[in-house]
Formats: sequence, structure tokens, C-alpha cells
Amino acid sequence: MDRRQHFRTCNLCEAMCGLEINLKGDQILSIKGDKLDPFSQGHICPKATALQDVYEDADRLKVPVRRTANGWEQIGWEEAFDEVAQRLLAIREAYGRQATGIYLGNPNVHNIGSQLLLAPFIRSLHTTNRFSATSVDQLPHHFASHHVFGHQWLLPVPDVDRTDYFLILGANPLVSNGSLMTAGGISRRLRAMQERGGKVVVVDPRRTETAEKADWHVFIRPESDVLLLLSMVHTIFEEGLDDPGRLEAFTEGLDTIREMAAACTPERVAGLTGIEAEDIRRLAREFGTAKTAVCYGRMGLSTQAFGGLCQWLVIVLNVISGNLDRAGGSMFTTPAIDVVASRRAGSHGRWSSRVRGLPEFGGELPAAVMVEEMMQPGEGQIRAFVTVAGNPVLSTPNGRRLDEALAGLEFMVAIDIYINETTRHAHIILPPTTGLETEHYDLFFHLLAVRNSAKYSPPLFEPDEEQRHDWQIYRALSERLDAERHARNPISMMTPVQMLDFGLQSGPYGGDGMSLARLQEAAHGVDLGPLLPQLPERLTTEGKRMQLAPAVFLADLARVDETFKISALGELTGHGEAVGNASDPFDLRLIGRRQLRSNNSWMHNSERLVKGKERCTALMNAVDAASRQLVDGQMVRVSSSVGAIDLPLAVSEEMMPGVVSIPHGWGHKGEGLRLSVAENYPGASVNDLTEDGRVDELTGNAALSGVMVSVVSGDRPVSPGRRSGQR
Repeated sequence: MDRRQHFRTCNLCEAMCGLEINLKGDQILSIKGDKLDPFSQGHICPKATALQDVYEDADRLKVPVRRTANGWEQIGWEEAFDEVAQRLLAIREAYGRQATGIYLGNPNVHNIGSQLLLAPFIRSLHTTNRFSATSVDQLPHHFASHHVFGHQWLLPVPDVDRTDYFLILGANPLVSNGSLMTAGGISRRLRAMQERGGKVVVVDPRRTETAEKADWHVFIRPESDVLLLLSMVHTIFEEGLDDPGRLEAFTEGLDTIREMAAACTPERVAGLTGIEAEDIRRLAREFGTAKTAVCYGRMGLSTQAFGGLCQWLVIVLNVISGNLDRAGGSMFTTPAIDVVASRRAGSHGRWSSRVRGLPEFGGELPAAVMVEEMMQPGEGQIRAFVTVAGNPVLSTPNGRRLDEALAGLEFMVAIDIYINETTRHAHIILPPTTGLETEHYDLFFHLLAVRNSAKYSPPLFEPDEEQRHDWQIYRALSERLDAERHARNPISMMTPVQMLDFGLQSGPYGGDGMSLARLQEAAHGVDLGPLLPQLPERLTTEGKRMQLAPAVFLADLARVDETFKISALGELTGHGEAVGNASDPFDLRLIGRRQLRSNNSWMHNSERLVKGKERCTALMNAVDAASRQLVDGQMVRVSSSVGAIDLPLAVSEEMMPGVVSIPHGWGHKGEGLRLSVAENYPGASVNDLTEDGRVDELTGNAALSGVMVSVVSGDRPVSPGRRSGQR
């Protein structure tokens, strides 16, 4: 057989790493980093090999299956489409439009078929009970951009290749490869920054892999980031380091920001954050005096009770120091397909959830309310549910309760390739093609990249005749659920490839000959240059003026005072010390942990990604372990107000005292799973500890970090051959 090469972009995380896949006929011989890819320049991480594992996985579904009393049975596509549509329509007729709900998982944003053609299917359901992984992840970023810049997708990106000072809060880019900061080869980029005299500073309750390589790491108490940011803003103003430069000419609210932070001195928040006042001042001074600087906050800031305020204050810090929209600061991309121009600017509060009354944002309700909307009787109760490439039982708060709720639905359909902890409750599963069988273009991650580029990847393998692409599934269901809307939809007959070509030709580089044909000729991708200043022209606010002090954020500062007893707008109303109840049995704060080999729960069915040392561990400081008479490697029980899990303990000085860290995506247990590898490495689900009632009240994002837990000795031994390790 002839040997051949295939070049594509890995779509398993946000990094957009170029791959060189070597084949002999249809047999994959190797997957390597593509050194000629102008963006990633040969970088690759272990996840890339999972593309082959998913393609070859014997557990992967390729044709529809229906759940029966005797187990799962295969059915034909047309029969499956007809039955799904009939049952969804019957529930809509019996109970009304709001009786149906839909959840979109993280992999959808990595798939061009979903990004271009999922929306018409969602609209065909005629429901406002829409949920996604966005509200357990990045919603505060979109919320802040919507209110400050006028568009939820106008997201600033750290210009890491040119900055002199990189302040990282609650993020671990050496493991995430960048998150809402697409940066293939981030380790190379950070190393180059340091070699040219730049400085990397990490603020995190854990000394992460990134913190290990940083010039300075600062421990911080979970959920106190808002105080650190407020006090840094205070210090920059107090010491005359504020210099917004040209931004001042089109920025509203600078004086309000100065007044807002007047009371939040480093001395007042030091005890609450666990950071010495002088270190807070040092952070502010270094940031404010650096030639160029950028502040970047991610999951640790977003998935907490003050996520919206934190992401807003990150923008504020970059603006008042003059580090927004300039080289080496926080900048906006110019992607080949202009997502900002083609997508809605966003919305907030057009409707609210039925039970708790939480407002929508961007057309979705917070995922944290899914359970109550299914279990609370009454008009509008969700009785039918659709999941698309998602496993919310493991990825959203209080997974055990959601597991119970899904079991009680009248009908559920999953568009997914696996029978997992969520889809096992489906009545019908419709499996799409995936990965190597599909064309690929990173519609959204080019929008978030640290350098402008474009790349198209054709399918490597032709799907079997019995398989269907995701966009074909959406289209077949839309036609049956709302034939009239489907018929008048101008894109109803277009393919993703045709839509891509249109978007490229009508985008910012279309006049220079950008097209799908050009990208097809450039197998390694096209470099489109560094990020460029774009404000105020890029703003979509009225008068193209940046709104730095929106009323929604100023009003939410009252919660900071209520929680910490320190008013950001007035006098100190309490003492600068940690808030807690000594009699409370839950005396440790829980945080998550990103892992290089584990981006989503479905990657755990790849043997090469899960084998080796135990990765689902409770990471704890030695002082906390000793005070509880716990030792490294033993089984412990971690409990919260909503549940308990058992897992091995890993004792390490990389943890701040008073904090315990558990990674997400594990917990592969339960009847009816068809995950032969993952079931051998089950781990425990951290979302059996998180509370669906605990959200950032401003944005509705799930507050997964900062949950109070207890850790005691467990009963079960560690599995033979699986040592806990430290990460």
C-alpha cells in the first residue's frame, strides 16, 4: 500500500495544533506535530493521539440505537428521525413549547458542522429552555464583553508573543494550552517571553504547572480574586500609575472606577485574600510600570461566586493601565471569518427560568437550573430533553440529582457517539461522524488566537455509507419539526463547506483573495499576521464608546460587601480577615484541576490517555493532611452539603493550606454504560460535590470553585497498581 501524509488541525482542545498524520493505506502509522504549521510550529500534546483512538473505538456508535426493555437495538436513520420528531412534537402538543429542553456540550464549539448548522435545529424546537457548557465555564467573559464592548464575542486576547509582563489569574495555560486564548505551543511562547526579559506571574491557590515555570507565584484564597483585583485597581490609581492613553478618548466611566476602588486598599483585603498587602502593591506596581502588560483570568475566576465581577475587573485593569488594544497587551483578533459581525451581539434578561427566575444570557439559561426545571412540577416543566455532544451528569453541578432527573423524563434524545453517564437515559441516540471523518475549520478559536491565521482541514477518511454527519442530523430533524421554517431558511440547502467559502470570501481578507480554495492549497495553514489595534472602530456600543463602569457591575459590588464585610464603594464594615464558621464541619475550599490528558469526559475511553498513575485524586497540602491524620495515597471521603465521593489522596506542597483540588470529568459509574476503557478507570465525579443552587448571581454561571468540603479517612483501598501521584 502507498504511504501518504495528511495535515489537519487537532480539534480536541482550543490550541489549534497542526498535525502531521502518516498513513499506509487507511492505517494510521503516526500522529506528529506539523512543524510547517505557521501557528503551532510543531507543538503537539498527548491528546492528539486520541483522534485515532476515537475513530477506531469499538464502543463508538455509528448508527442510531433505541433503548428497549431488552437493551439497545439498532434502527434505521429514517425510522429514528421520524420517531424522534413524532415524540418531541407530541410532548410539545400535550404540554406546550417549554416542555422541551436542550443542552449543548463543549465539543460542539470544536465542530464546524455544529457551529454553522446547529442553530436552525435549536430554533425548530421552539423552546427557550436552552442550556450549554458555556454557563459552567466561560459565561462571565461573554457577559463582561457584552456590557463593556457591546458584543458577547468581542473577547480580548493576551498578546503573549509581544508582552513584557503576563499576569495569569486562575489559569494554567501550560496544561490547557490556552483557554479563551488559543495559543498552540504556549510553553514555547512563555519561554520566549522570559528569554527577552519578560516576566510571568501566576496567582492561584495551587502551584500549577504554569506557576512552576513562572517568575513569581502567589497563593490566593479561592473566591477572593475580586478583592485582589479591586485592590490592584485602587493601588494603580493611588500611586498615579493609571495611564489609559488613547483609550481615554472613547471610554466612559473612568472616574467612577477610581471612586469605586477608593476604599479597597491592599491592607484591608490582605487577610481575606491570604496575600500580604505589600505583595498586592508589588503586583500592581509591576503591572502598572511594565513597558507592556496583560492580565488574563480564566476558569478559576469564572467558575466562582464573583465570576462576572472578576472578568470585568480584568478588563478594567488592562484599560486603566493602557494595556488594552495595543501590542503586548490585551488585543482583539482579525479572523478570516468575522464571527463578531455575523453573530448576535448578545442579550441579557429577555426571559427567566421558571423556578428560580435566573435571567437568560445570549439566548440560554444557566445550566445550573436544568435539574429544577425537570423536577419541579407545573406548567413549563421540562419533560423532553435533547443533548448534543454533552455529558452534563459529569460536567454540571450536582450531577447525581441531574442523573435522577434524566431518568424521570418522558422522552430524551441524544446526538452523541457514546452511551455514557448522560446518554444512557436517552430513548434514542443519533451518532454523528467525528474527528477524522469530518472537515474542520476553527470558526471560534481563530477568533481567540494570539496570532491571526486560517486553516482548513479536509476529511481524512470517508464515512461509511450508514453514517451521518451532525449537520445532516440537525437538518433532518429540523425539517420534520418545523417544515415551514426549514423550507424558507436560506441555508437549508447549503453544506458547511459552501458556508465556509462564503464566509471566507466575504470576510476581512476576501478582497485579498481569501477563499476555501486558497486554504485547500495551503495544507499547513495561512499566517495572517500579528494582532492589530482595532478600537474604537471594532466596538459595537452606541457611539462606539467603551462602557467601563456598567451599572450591572457596580450594583453587584454590594455582594462583595455582604460576603467579605468590606465595601468597595464606602467604608470598611468588617475586619480584614478570612470569612468562615469555625463550627462548620466543611472547613476546606474546593477547586478544580485541569489535566493535560483529560479535556472532556469522553477522552477517558482512550487507553493511552488514562493509563498510568491515578489522576483522579484529591490534592491537599501536607499541613492539612497531617492535622487530619491522613497520608499520601490513602482513600479519603470528600463531602459537601450535597454529596460525598471516595478517591485517593495526593499530598503535595503545591496546594495552599485550606484548599483541596479535584479534577473534573471523572466518575464513570452506573448501569448501562458502554465505555469499556473508562469503566476500568472510573475515578469520582467532582460534580457530585458541587451545588446546582450555587451560582454567580450576576451572570448565572455555575460557582464550582470555592465549595466548602470536608475530607476524612475513607474505607476503600487504592486500586492495585494505581498510585496517586501529585498531579
